[in-house]
Amino acid sequence: MGERSCSQESQCLSSIKLVPQILCSNLVESGQDLLESDMSIKKLVEDLESTSMETQREAAAKLRQLARHNVGNRVIIANHRAISLLVNLLQSTDFETQENAVTTLLNLSLDGDNKAAIVNAGAIEPLIHVLWTGNPEARENSAATLTSLSSIGENRVNIVKSGAICPLVELLENGSPRGKKDAATALYNLSLSRENRAMIVEANAVCHLIELMDPATGLPDKAVAAVLANLASIPEGRTAIVNAGGIPVLVEVVELGSAKEKEFAAAALLHICINSRFCGMVVREGAVPPLVVLSQLGTQRAKEKAQQLLNFFKQQRRANADAGSE
Repeated sequence: MGERSCSQESQCLSSIKLVPQILCSNLVESGQDLLESDMSIKKLVEDLESTSMETQREAAAKLRQLARHNVGNRVIIANHRAISLLVNLLQSTDFETQENAVTTLLNLSLDGDNKAAIVNAGAIEPLIHVLWTGNPEARENSAATLTSLSSIGENRVNIVKSGAICPLVELLENGSPRGKKDAATALYNLSLSRENRAMIVEANAVCHLIELMDPATGLPDKAVAAVLANLASIPEGRTAIVNAGGIPVLVEVVELGSAKEKEFAAAALLHICINSRFCGMVVREGAVPPLVVLSQLGTQRAKEKAQQLLNFFKQQRRANADAGSE
């Protein structure tokens, strides 16, 4: 390679000198943007306390958008003590304000540190109020917020004690497709705590879950199948599933559902067979062929559940044969 000319060296040196200036300029601009964002958010939070309903509505709507995708904005909004003010607005008689407030809280709850702050601000009962009284989108987002909060185990008991199950079941029955999914997902999280399962069954959730799980008429979703698997682990749940016509639906899901739906349906059937007298009904509904396929082609957990069921069927046949030969 040849030597560079003096002109080239001069241009190179000039470029090197410019680098710190560019970096410094970018840092200054970034700092200014952050300051402007902080100041604008602070003003919006102050507007949440306005005596004007229109001002409150607009402020909540803007905060909703700011918190939607930007993690930094969520931190700033929480730091300006917006959470308690948004919780207060859940009781607003203006449906749009209520919707914007609950959706902002949903967006804020995506940040782990904010979950505790939302619960500590007394949000659970107001969120349940929105579940009962809000417009369709507000109810959906209230259910989604409860789902987010109930990802922390210690919150589940408080959510149930505050009366969340009945409005969630009502949303499961009468909500929009998205609302039904949000309700099912919230109920799934709540059902992770065993002490909540009987209350979910008592609220008549099982018949609505079975309707949603039916591939022919429902809205199949892995959360629905997961709730049924959890409820099948208690006697009341197994009885409710059978009485609601759930066995043929679960067998059909094992055959036609998604990979996760098949896994949860197999888990539910395993509970029903091992812990109750309904094993013969499961076999008569044609469970064996799809379980054989699932034992070979399903997820690892689905394979295990399917094989356990098939082994149990064999044991039952042998026991019946032995009893008949005596």
